[in-house]
Amino acid sequence: MRVYAVGDVHGRADLLAETIGRIEDDLRRRPINYAVEVYLGDYIDRGPDSKGVLDQLAVRLVRQHAICLRGNHEAILEKFLWDDPETIHHWIQLGAFQTLASYGVVSRSRTGAMTPYELRQSLLDVFPRTHELFLQCLRNSFVCGDFLFVHAGIRPGIPMEQQDPEDLFWIRDEFLNSTENHGKLVVHGHTPVDHPDIRSNRINIDTGAWRTGTLTCIAIEGSTVLVL
Repeated sequence: MRVYAVGDVHGRADLLAETIGRIEDDLRRRPINYAVEVYLGDYIDRGPDSKGVLDQLAVRLVRQHAICLRGNHEAILEKFLWDDPETIHHWIQLGAFQTLASYGVVSRSRTGAMTPYELRQSLLDVFPRTHELFLQCLRNSFVCGDFLFVHAGIRPGIPMEQQDPEDLFWIRDEFLNSTENHGKLVVHGHTPVDHPDIRSNRINIDTGAWRTGTLTCIAIEGSTVLVL
C-alpha cells in the first residue's frame, strides 16, 4: 500500500494538475496493488483558480476515491454558504476575493456595495452542485496504519476521538512546538514551511504553493517517506 499526501493548494489549479500528473507517473513507474491520495485541505483562497481546484478534486474523489480533508478555509466557506453570511468579514482577510472572482461572482471594487446576504446568494447562484457535494464529502481527519492525516494538527495529550475540530483546522504553536509522541505520525499542512519538515512525531508538507509555486506531495510506503 502507498499513500500520496498533498499539501495546501490554495487556488493553484495549475500546480495541482502537475502534482496529479506526478502521482500518475509514479504509479506507472512503480505499480502497487493499492494506492490512496490524501489532500490535506485549504484548496481555496489566495491563488487565482479555486474553482479549478475544486473541479479537479471532485473528479479525484469520485474516480480515485481520494481522501479530501477539510481545511480552515473550507470550514469558513461552508459557514458562509450555509450558516452565517457575516462570516464574509473574516473570510475576506483570508483570501475570499480570489475565490469569489474564480467563480465570476464579484470584483473587489463591488464587494463593499453588496450585503453579506447578497454576496452569499450571488455565490450560491453559480456554485456547482458538484462542489456542494464535494464539500459535504470532506473529512476532518484520516488514519492509515501508523499515520494520522489532518489539516493543521492536533492538541497534544488529547485522544483523537476527543479532539476539537477547530484545533484540527486551526492549531499552530501548541502542536508545532510539541515533541511528544502522538501515537501516530501526524501528516499536516496549514503552517507554511520552506521545504517539507519531517520530524519524529509529525510531517509538515505545506510549502506555500500559492506564492512559492511549490506544491509538495509525499509518497508514504511502509516507514519510507519520499518527496515526489
